[in-house]
Amino acid sequence: IKIGKNPNVVGVPLAVGCICVGMGHAYAPPTPTTSSLPHRIKMAHHLILSYGLYRKMECYRSHPASPQEMTAFHGEDYINFLAKVTPDNIRGYGNQMQRFNVGEYTDCPVFDGLYEFTQLYSGASLDGAVKLNRGDCDIAVNWSGGLHHAKKSEASGFCYVNDIVLSILELLKVHARVLYIDIDVHHGDGVEEAFYCTDRVMTFSLHKYGDFFPGTGHIKDTGAREGTGYSVNAPLTSGMTDGAYERIFKPVMD
Repeated sequence: IKIGKNPNVVGVPLAVGCICVGMGHAYAPPTPTTSSLPHRIKMAHHLILSYGLYRKMECYRSHPASPQEMTAFHGEDYINFLAKVTPDNIRGYGNQMQRFNVGEYTDCPVFDGLYEFTQLYSGASLDGAVKLNRGDCDIAVNWSGGLHHAKKSEASGFCYVNDIVLSILELLKVHARVLYIDIDVHHGDGVEEAFYCTDRVMTFSLHKYGDFFPGTGHIKDTGAREGTGYSVNAPLTSGMTDGAYERIFKPVMD
């Protein structure tokens, strides 16, 4: 997606990524066979079209991520489960649904097209990372990505496959270090956990903290082993204003 007159800025509505926009939290109770997650991404897509943003961008169709690409981070048994479970056969996966935190009584429902959905948004972020690695662009955007709560073998917070972790792993093939900045209202726990013990990825999360999902991201959580000091958390309370947020964000980033 080419923005303005800079030919090196690319992204893709519903397609590419490395600015991964967290759509996973915009949630309403699903029906037994549907989810609001793809619907909210569709809403974002229509806003992009309505505002004419696509005219300022180079748009690409991304590839669906393969199981091999997704298991670069996630457990093979977990990805196999996502590929097989459907609203019609969930009764046969009771133990696995409990193990992987997926299903009716969780915040990660099973819906028609679930696996294909994860393939599309994950492939988009991976394509964005590849374009950055090749020097094809300076900025890549995946409007459908940013599902930062997903763990290695567990869905969480409406996030099933962690496209952010996958794209960071792709970036690390070329770059020595990656800085990940998360400004979602929820703590980026899945990304932090994935890189908590390495000094190759610094995670910085500004989020609401306290009696609020997911309940992690204390200011004293700073990493472990080689990653000590490479996890940075700015836990915030209710009532944060734009000015106060800016007074926290800018000094930390500087």
